[in-house]
Amino acid sequence: MTQDKVLCDIGFIGLGVMGKNLVLNLADNGFNIAAFDLCDEKVQGVIEQDRLENTTASPRVYGCSSYTELLSQLKAPHLIVLSVPAGAPVDQVCENLIGAGIQPDDIVIDTGNSLWVDTVARENKYKSNFLLFSSAVSGGEVGARFGPSLMPSGSPYAWTRVKPIWEAISAKVDPQTGKPIERNQPGQVITEGEPCAAYIGPAGAGHYVKMVHNGIEYADMQIICEAFHILNAGLGLNATEIADIFEQWNNGLLDSYLMEISVEVLRHKSSDTGTTLVDLILDKAGQKGTGLWTAMSSLEVGCPAPTIAQAVYARSISSFKELRTQAATILVGPNPAELSAQEKQDYIEQLHDAIYCAKMCAYAQGFQLMKLAAKEHGWTLNFANIAKIWRAGCIIRATFLQSITQAYERNSDLDNLLLDDFFAKQLSERQLNWRKAVCGATMFGIPSGALSSALSYYDSIRSETLPANLLQGQRDFFGAHTFERVDKADGKKYHVQWSTTERKTVVIG
Repeated sequence: MTQDKVLCDIGFIGLGVMGKNLVLNLADNGFNIAAFDLCDEKVQGVIEQDRLENTTASPRVYGCSSYTELLSQLKAPHLIVLSVPAGAPVDQVCENLIGAGIQPDDIVIDTGNSLWVDTVARENKYKSNFLLFSSAVSGGEVGARFGPSLMPSGSPYAWTRVKPIWEAISAKVDPQTGKPIERNQPGQVITEGEPCAAYIGPAGAGHYVKMVHNGIEYADMQIICEAFHILNAGLGLNATEIADIFEQWNNGLLDSYLMEISVEVLRHKSSDTGTTLVDLILDKAGQKGTGLWTAMSSLEVGCPAPTIAQAVYARSISSFKELRTQAATILVGPNPAELSAQEKQDYIEQLHDAIYCAKMCAYAQGFQLMKLAAKEHGWTLNFANIAKIWRAGCIIRATFLQSITQAYERNSDLDNLLLDDFFAKQLSERQLNWRKAVCGATMFGIPSGALSSALSYYDSIRSETLPANLLQGQRDFFGAHTFERVDKADGKKYHVQWSTTERKTVVIG
């Protein structure tokens, strides 16, 4: 590629949907970028897009045809951003950069959805070759273009170099209201407000936090989808009528990006048939693994996250379309009573509160998981900051996150979000409607795994006594697993000699 020699601020590798939009975002904010992709058409595409959008006299994006040319096009020490698929492609790019002559003081930023343990291993693997810095990105292609939420982690030194760039391109929030400051035009730059980018911690911490973000996202989406299902199949409302309800909810406590786009999806008419698109979409959901990773991590850490796990299971069961179609002709559900117009309106209000309460529980599960993981891995996570950078740019952005920010600002050591006075009061005031909504879904015969698992989680958290006493007795009976006693000193283990006639209780350790 023949272009004038201009030393660029940033090298960028991977020009897919996310990469291309991040490059244009960087360019809008005054940075020159040397861009490379194995597909030359993608390189030419981003150069042409920059040419169309650029209002300055000189190019902002310079195409490169090799790793060597990319390095030669950059100011030293080099700063290189990767936007490539997680896993082996990241390592392949790293090896190619080593072959091209990358230096130990150069910084490589992985912005993909890498599994956090891979990030830890990768940073250790390449530490003598260059500084590997990771930065999870949330917000999809629109967020990448006009301001994402960024969760960087790794070398504190690298962060000092990356910080002004990341804060420039990230979404911004009004610090008083917690509302996003809109940016939606090429060339537009937002300099005021709080940036949705904050240093998370050591290697892997940022990708772990993004993983949990995606787990909460799974739960939040499933909660909304269950509400749609109940309104549609239970109350007999069509997509447009449900869109009207969701739009009304989105103007209040349930204001969020996911609710907003749900309204748009429900209103959309198919361009080829003119009918409501959502009624034409096959009910089989896909997933990329981050929700599954979150559920698995919750099991490994020992942190209850049933609503997140249920959201993963819901996607899994949706994939069994043929089985469900067969079962629908065999398995019988209830015959719900016909509701009056007033009863339907009452139920809609109950469902609103059920969504709000279930949403609180899903976030509580995610934040507690991050807290326990941080303790296990020696990270110091600032949960108020994490909530802050999720208020705009990311997929789970919502007005609701301002309340979470304030909760952790009141008490940074909060063990569980539900113990905060604000959230405890909200749940107390709305729990009856929540319970009625779950009961209604059950009587309609409509699955509500996320809504009901969140309610079960709430009831479990608030229960001083759980039936684990019987469980421990069972375990001791068949496996001599021992148990503790409420009338004895903490830590003392006991076992009943079940196989003997006397069944004597003995102290074990």
